[in-house]
Amino acid sequence: MQYETIELKDLYTCVKGGSLKVLCLDSPWGPGRAWSRPAVIVVPGGAYWGVAKREGEPVAANFLSAGYQVCVLNYLCREDGACYPEQIYELGCAVDYLVKNAKRLHVNPKEIFAVGFSAGGHLVADFSNEYPTLKKRTGGNLDCEVKAVGLSYPVINDHDESFENLLYRYDKAEAARLKEYLKADELVNKHTPPTFVWTTAEDELVPAHNALDYALALSRNGVLFECHVYPHGSHGKSNGSLEINDDTDGVDVLSAWTKDMTRFFRALCKEKY
Repeated sequence: MQYETIELKDLYTCVKGGSLKVLCLDSPWGPGRAWSRPAVIVVPGGAYWGVAKREGEPVAANFLSAGYQVCVLNYLCREDGACYPEQIYELGCAVDYLVKNAKRLHVNPKEIFAVGFSAGGHLVADFSNEYPTLKKRTGGNLDCEVKAVGLSYPVINDHDESFENLLYRYDKAEAARLKEYLKADELVNKHTPPTFVWTTAEDELVPAHNALDYALALSRNGVLFECHVYPHGSHGKSNGSLEINDDTDGVDVLSAWTKDMTRFFRALCKEKY
């Protein structure tokens, strides 16, 4: 098993920080036989103020056991003095790192997925629509196309705190313009990768219409997608495990999302796992 933490600014001049925790299994066949897995980059939420640990490693563990190599992106936020577009640059670098180190990490470079939660869901959605521009914008040679993405109770167009934290360093007029631009449902286009999106009907912090608006945008643009609105559960349930949730309301239902998303991703992979 390979475990490493990559400080992105040590390898990429286009970012100010951020780290990538990588956990990859070694080949069970030994060094003489080629072997690879698809990979998932987990992107926690935190309203762009910080990064919620409970939406990082616990989720990565689910995907590791389901047949994926896994990483957790700890991106810079407002508490670090960072704002847009730092976060999508860091995610682009994370994907690029996996592509360029695919053989060593036993990753299929054509089967890299990103899964985001809440504000991390907004980051992944924004990235999935803006990534074709990153090579030019960063002045680098980023290879950062993803196979598909997963959005978990995502901020899409309606969570003032997240947008305020993401844009806090801009003046009022520019922040207002960028807030409109960064409504992720408005960014969807025919090149947006396949997307699995889920939320709950009881989410009062990031209302369900965020996910539904994004699903409708995917449908209008002919993008392959799957959308689930689970009936119960408050915001921020992560993988639905009782181990990291204080209350049990809706947890037994929410734990199904990892299996649903894994099935959606698996249909896009060539590996048998």
